[in-house]
Amino acid sequence: MPPSDPPAGAAPAAADPAAEARIEFGRWLFAQPCTFLRGVARLDSLADPDLPEIAFAGRSNCGKSSLLNALTGRKALARTSNTPGRTQQLNFFDLGGQLWLVDMPGYGYAKASKTEIAAWTQTVRDYLRGRPTLRRLCVLIDGRHGIKANDEEMMTMLDAAAVGYQVVLTKTDKLTASALAARLEETAKILKTHPAALPDAIATSARNGYGIAQLRAEIAALAGDDADALKSARE
Repeated sequence: MPPSDPPAGAAPAAADPAAEARIEFGRWLFAQPCTFLRGVARLDSLADPDLPEIAFAGRSNCGKSSLLNALTGRKALARTSNTPGRTQQLNFFDLGGQLWLVDMPGYGYAKASKTEIAAWTQTVRDYLRGRPTLRRLCVLIDGRHGIKANDEEMMTMLDAAAVGYQVVLTKTDKLTASALAARLEETAKILKTHPAALPDAIATSARNGYGIAQLRAEIAALAGDDADALKSARE
């Protein structure tokens, strides 16, 4: 299991007020009501956005639903996107009127027809190229297996669309600390070859909460000015 605390006997890390403020704002934001807006197969059926958007993509069974539930502190938020008829749609959630979360269907699925895959791919391409409020896309990678060929295909598509993305490793509670360190190093080397990728992956576990506060803080920072938003929220 990845360590979450410093080794025994180690000097405590100096407090970083700015980092603590980001963590607190992320905690506050993701504690707000999160409601399902709609699922869309065609972007022309969705009104123009007026809030920043953070999208989530990943291979089927990479743990995306579990991560979304962990981020929002809910047990069944992502079930809405798994109901029949919505599996090949983009699913939009409103987070406290501050941010839209976009749950993209898993790629690498084997049961979809060629027609369905082509339609889904076109919708994704249209979304990536036509959403001025898309702040970032989180590409979820199963930490046990690392980046695979279809992940590379998705990342190459994002590079071409000039969409900045953050790789998030999931299920890292299944790895030892040394295995996780090796996976992060391996991932960082791959990310250097992708111009639109952020240089460092974030390791997470929906099961034990590892990395969830950091990912919340990263996402919340894209919603606006942390200090002003947190001040307004407390007033």
